[in-house]
Amino acid sequence: MGARPADYPPPFAPAEVVGPPTDPEGERIEVGVLIVGAGPAGLACAIRLGQLLDGAPEVAERLGDVPVAVLEKGKQPGSHLLSGAVVNPRSLRRLFRDGVRTADMPFYGPVEREAVLFLDRTGSFRIPAPPTMRNHGNYVASLSRLGRWLGEQAEALGVAILPETAAEKLLVAGGARVVGVRTGDKGRGRYGEPLPNFEPGADVTARITVLAEGTQGHLTGAAIERFGLQGESPQVWALGVKEVWRVPRPLDRVIHTMGWPLRGRAKYREFGGSFIYPMGDDMLTIGMVVGLDYRDPSLSVHDLLQQLKTHRTVRRLLEGGERIEWGAKTIPEGGFLSLPKRLHAPGLLLCGDGAGMVNVPALKGIHYAIESGRLAAEAAFAALQRGRTPWTPRALAAYDEAVRDSFIWRDLERVRNMRPAFGRGFWLGGAFATAATMSFGRLPPWNERLERDGEHDLLRVRRPRPYPAPDGKLTFDKLSSVFLSGNKTRDDAPNHIRVRQRVPGELALLWARMCPAQVYELGERHGDGTVTVEVTPSNCVQCGAITAKGGRLTPPEGGSGPEYKLT
Repeated sequence: MGARPADYPPPFAPAEVVGPPTDPEGERIEVGVLIVGAGPAGLACAIRLGQLLDGAPEVAERLGDVPVAVLEKGKQPGSHLLSGAVVNPRSLRRLFRDGVRTADMPFYGPVEREAVLFLDRTGSFRIPAPPTMRNHGNYVASLSRLGRWLGEQAEALGVAILPETAAEKLLVAGGARVVGVRTGDKGRGRYGEPLPNFEPGADVTARITVLAEGTQGHLTGAAIERFGLQGESPQVWALGVKEVWRVPRPLDRVIHTMGWPLRGRAKYREFGGSFIYPMGDDMLTIGMVVGLDYRDPSLSVHDLLQQLKTHRTVRRLLEGGERIEWGAKTIPEGGFLSLPKRLHAPGLLLCGDGAGMVNVPALKGIHYAIESGRLAAEAAFAALQRGRTPWTPRALAAYDEAVRDSFIWRDLERVRNMRPAFGRGFWLGGAFATAATMSFGRLPPWNERLERDGEHDLLRVRRPRPYPAPDGKLTFDKLSSVFLSGNKTRDDAPNHIRVRQRVPGELALLWARMCPAQVYELGERHGDGTVTVEVTPSNCVQCGAITAKGGRLTPPEGGSGPEYKLT
């Protein structure tokens, strides 16, 4: 058997990501509630806190000059957001109540028609949409555009959004309670040396810290480990690569595909599919999603997407069109089985994708993130009332109770065993998934177990057909795709990626093929079968796949990474 990525952990020490404050007390930045991440969960939390504080000026006054602050590592809210996205609007309606109509939200329109297709190499046939994948009443959106709009709503309520600010370390006082985060330095060179524009990071302290970092959250993972919050199973991920196209003919339906170009045999563990969604009359978005528990080192999700576009069913949707944006992101897929056993610790709340609130069979996570952010805000507000101390044990336990009583918990529990079912291969896994669906989650009556993505042995195989060569019209290489992400990373920025530099050849190949942004390349080959891995961190779009497969993505300099507009 081949190497296991988990057997080659990157150089890393827990003290790098969790520790006490280091700035003198008088030099710390103090806020009332600190939210890390300006995605759907973080901004929903900020908006709900703004609404509550607007009606409780005495509480807002006690929280100081900045009652609510949101740290965002991208250039602005939305810069690093990417999703399908077909959005269930129920959480947004709850968040804004009667204040904002659905028609005023930045959607491209409701889902009016949909199709699920099974592809083989030459043809396709339509299959009934599984109940979990039906989208009547949902809306097509750009998540990056929705994030910018949510940021505007938050700022209108007095929330301070601090862009280009990466949260690097979780601040824990007395080893027992979270008191904020330390932000990352700016203006360091490739080897960490301070440049003329150097700005040191700062300790930002708060009464309550909400981690809403999204997928592969750097501090969220550290907090789960530090406070013993691990769930029943470890988290697992998928990698999604997405393109936005301007097309001459409007697409009139939401399309999902299964089958080709993925292989269905259990030994390959190739679980995933594609989506094609309309974006108004002149655009569509197309993406490929593959679980990161796959075993073939030569698999490339970016190139699978290029291959998918050569299929005649897909090609005709793009004919005469132009690719205008590209991006990539991981998706947490463990669902109910991987939820932390608690969503709080003293002074801390966990929300959204960072906590794993994604319904994989339904291809939905955005409305769960928004709902969790709203519920976190209400729990935080209650804990900030006079006479309450928000960092004492169980002071924030109301949040866990609210999530358990919400549709988040019910939805995820019902489909809890569907993702691990596909470890048996597409056909057998599909049979198990069908049984789970028809029984409303009661079959099987037990909880399945998940293994970490990096713990699967790599196969010594190669894909039977080569990926299509880029032609610059329908199919594209990785570097031209990174350019379309609007990547803002300096060429001389410090390396924010941790990997072993010398690893077995199949693992080096896995990293090179897996990365959609061509960050990793095979260097010198050694007589013992190992390879030196060359890393180009400035290409990175911060998708997080490397963390699932043996490396570690750490926070880059604030403001670096992609600048998504339509993803």
